[in-house]
Amino acid sequence: ITKNFKDKLGEGGYGSVFKGKLRSGHHVAVKLLDKSKGNGQDFINEVASIGRIHHANVAKLIGFCVERSKQALVYDFMPNGSLDKIIFTEENKNTLGWKKMFDIVLGVAQGIHYLHQGCDMQILHFDIKPHNILLDENFNPKVSDFGLAKLYSVEDSIVSLTAARGTIGYIAPELVYKNLGGISYKADVYSFGMLLMEIVGRRKNVNAFADHTSQIYFP
Repeated sequence: ITKNFKDKLGEGGYGSVFKGKLRSGHHVAVKLLDKSKGNGQDFINEVASIGRIHHANVAKLIGFCVERSKQALVYDFMPNGSLDKIIFTEENKNTLGWKKMFDIVLGVAQGIHYLHQGCDMQILHFDIKPHNILLDENFNPKVSDFGLAKLYSVEDSIVSLTAARGTIGYIAPELVYKNLGGISYKADVYSFGMLLMEIVGRRKNVNAFADHTSQIYFP
């Protein structure tokens, strides 16, 4: 499929992504997981959660493969990459107008809402950020990367979590500081809000070179 993993699209915390092509001619993205992280739990999380999902604004899982120590997930290929490349790189900042950015934000919100209330189980993503929002040929957004996702009953308003999960700059405070209250779907809503701030400000939330601490968003 990938011609010996020649065309690398990117790399994240849970492995590398390569471009591939099925026999039908359909282009795909193959996510090769780093098995040393999470002892395979991220693979189980992703297959278990996204295998239930069918929504226009959520990345579609075409298939998966396990061969000895190798674990791979096969997704539809998104030709316009991830949202972070649009809002953070100088050459792409003016690629899309505010109307299209609004459509992207609305699509992401609809995808997250579906995860929380549209399935037979409540799916909490726990890692909403521009890097995990993929854009198809028409710049329609797809929520992706479910390696940190957890499944809960739709009846659960407060959920249990043994350890904090997420990315600095997007992670909800209650995931870090237990005394702030219970954990719920609102953790994803918080991350979505931080994503909105980055889209409007066209800069990353975490700025290690900021002159004032007020320029670095909580936490």
